[in-house]
Amino acid sequence: MNNFRSSVLRSGCLAVSIALLNGCAVGPDFVPPAPPDADRFTREPLLAATVEADGQTQHFMPGAAMTADWWRLFKSAQLDAVVQQAITNNPTLQAAEASLRQSQDKLRAGYGVFYPQIQADAAASRQRTAPVQQGSQTSGTIFNLVTLSGTVSYALDVFGGERRTVEGLKAQTDYQRYETKAACLTLSANVVNTSIARAAYAAEIRATKQLIELENHQLHLTEAQVRAGTVPFANVLSIRSLIAANQALLAPLEQNVSQAEHLLATLEGVEPSKVTLPDIDLAGLSLPGDLPVSLPSDLVRQRPDILAAEAQLHAASANIGVATAAMFPSISLSGTYGVSGSTFSNLSASSGRFWSIGPSATVPLFQGGTLWYTRKAAIDAYQQSQASYRQTVLGAFAQVADSLKALEHDAEALQAQVEAQRAAGEALNLLQDGYRAGLVAYLDVLTADVQFHETTIAYLQAVAQRHQDTVALFVALGGGWWNGQRPAGEGEAP
Repeated sequence: MNNFRSSVLRSGCLAVSIALLNGCAVGPDFVPPAPPDADRFTREPLLAATVEADGQTQHFMPGAAMTADWWRLFKSAQLDAVVQQAITNNPTLQAAEASLRQSQDKLRAGYGVFYPQIQADAAASRQRTAPVQQGSQTSGTIFNLVTLSGTVSYALDVFGGERRTVEGLKAQTDYQRYETKAACLTLSANVVNTSIARAAYAAEIRATKQLIELENHQLHLTEAQVRAGTVPFANVLSIRSLIAANQALLAPLEQNVSQAEHLLATLEGVEPSKVTLPDIDLAGLSLPGDLPVSLPSDLVRQRPDILAAEAQLHAASANIGVATAAMFPSISLSGTYGVSGSTFSNLSASSGRFWSIGPSATVPLFQGGTLWYTRKAAIDAYQQSQASYRQTVLGAFAQVADSLKALEHDAEALQAQVEAQRAAGEALNLLQDGYRAGLVAYLDVLTADVQFHETTIAYLQAVAQRHQDTVALFVALGGGWWNGQRPAGEGEAP
């Protein structure tokens, strides 16, 4: 027993001495990439506000905080209900959340390597020896063997390979967390944009039906004039042709509404046959007037796709450390104690006790270049992740620049459409009055009808485009998720 204690003491001292080396870990220590030195997103300085269009001006507010539920800035309870339904039931988002939980559990499992591994073994067998295997000519014996033993082992992470592995798991968890944020942001943007498009199509249908109703009224007047002999019958045929042409426009618009509703059903996680969608009026949506604009240096800490790319870069950096540590010896300390006997009743006999304790080391001497090129491949993967990260940042900055410029031009285009619609409406009213007084040819009225309808549709499309480009800006800036409450169960893994 004294020999056992002495061996334990010597092995313990050796383990402590080796553990003192654990402070270093091979491979690079990850440093997040520095943010770009740009101070703005566009070549020209950011305007304070867009031009006034349709009585509304949008103001750009650099550095202002963005709300996480940005879609509520459109001040539509119906729109908010649709988004909330999608966030609750969308299968793609649920899959992303499950992947996040999976990565968190893998990280928790990875931390187990830092603890001693303890296991118990029990075996009972009946055996027959074959002395001839040892060169003896005696006959074999048959006996029972019962063994109970316990083993404690601990991997000494001298070169940090295990720590780098866990570091990589942590980076993968971060990656999946930001992928989930990106999935939620993409989902909410798709729901809002589809809802705006559906409302715009519905508004176009109403405008077309109103125009057809007006043209039917004109048809009745013209038919009366034909009966009175004041105008030719060709005028009636022209109006009927125009009405038929406008009625033909309704079917494609109705199809667009149906496709938008089916897409919303898919986003909400229900079958198209069972979806119930609230009616959203395009005119009832409030255009957000104050638009927060993140600073370029802040954008890289807010966009989920940039943060996900950074997490992938971190994981690639950790993999270099893992591959480097594999080129060095692996050392572990283990101890076993057990008892054996012919039956369970005689396991306590001193002759059946056995134990072992001590360190072990595995030194890779020659692997045919496998370890060396595995490390080279890890370095190549890191450089690939670096390039992908830079490309993600460039793409994000371009999206913000596109959205800012789009809002400036949307306001200009919308104001031009407002003026065009107003002028076309006034021209149509004057020509209709002139036609009823017999002063204007009906061809001029038909031309004015077509122009008024075209400007009305163009106006509605410009309004929808301005709303959707506002959504694009919120998405390009990251959606404000960092200002929202952390969902339950999304805490950091231990």
